[in-house]
Amino acid sequence: MKSEAKIISFLHTREMSTVEEMTNHLGFSRQYIHKLLDRLLDKELVEKNGRIPHVYYRISDMRTIDKIPNISLEKERFLFDHFLIVQATGTMLQGVEAMQYWCSIQNLVFNKTVDEYIETRKKYLDYLDNDGFINGSQKIRNTQGFKEIGVDHLFYLDFYAIERFGKTRLGTLMHYAKQGQNKSLMKIIVSEIKYRVANFINENQIEAIIYVPATIKRSVQIMEYFEKNLGIIIPLIKVKKIRNSIVIPQKALSKLVERIENAKKTFYVAENNSYQKVLILDDAVGSGATINEIALKIKTAGIAQEVYGLAVTGSFKGFDVISEL
Repeated sequence: MKSEAKIISFLHTREMSTVEEMTNHLGFSRQYIHKLLDRLLDKELVEKNGRIPHVYYRISDMRTIDKIPNISLEKERFLFDHFLIVQATGTMLQGVEAMQYWCSIQNLVFNKTVDEYIETRKKYLDYLDNDGFINGSQKIRNTQGFKEIGVDHLFYLDFYAIERFGKTRLGTLMHYAKQGQNKSLMKIIVSEIKYRVANFINENQIEAIIYVPATIKRSVQIMEYFEKNLGIIIPLIKVKKIRNSIVIPQKALSKLVERIENAKKTFYVAENNSYQKVLILDDAVGSGATINEIALKIKTAGIAQEVYGLAVTGSFKGFDVISEL
């Protein structure tokens, strides 16, 4: 039996294994085990999970997937640009590989599902304006529950999720980056949105920016990461989140009226300067309460004459609550 086959055979006997365990059972040196594992990883026959010093190897889920049927280069590129999933093990797949895996666990026909996905995704892409943004201004004005609208213009870069296929590429990245406090995923998001945000600021002649502060305490805050890495050089207006003895995050509130009340009483803006146009940047627009209440506060304080809101992702059906974020 070849050396690589011995590792595969050994991994079949257990769910996961370390290099040390393989060394002890197979009699190979650690250096040789690593060399064999690198080959098997390249062939996608095994997967690596965890981080040094706790790294584990297992048989790859991709081994159970049938050979990918032929699709056009145009469809392949579309999938690469738009379709991304994260497996339960934490492995990120994108493009054809992601769709192939998704079809396998959903027991769906690959080519038929690819066509259905592209048709569905394009329907939602039609909501992008000529500058590549989704305009949610009219939706928030038509939403029942707001006594006053403070944000003059509201946009987002993509929908958080679409029908049947769930989270979009940006929605998936946002979800796992924020919930997992994953800087690697945050870096990917920044690389994909920084020029779009910069263009939005330039096109609309924005003079100052607000990054919506977090409610839930985390060691890595995605909005703080954006502030440090998006490279926006216009003046920064600081907004503070007032923390009471019991912290109630926006995502824990299911009713719009509760979200409005929470945002109204827990955000504080301290700024002595005034600007014509100010941008409020957030990771997601669910109910729209947070951006709208901050907009009302800075207008009342004379900080801004006109307020723009921009979120990385937003809900499609009106202003539903995105409880995951």
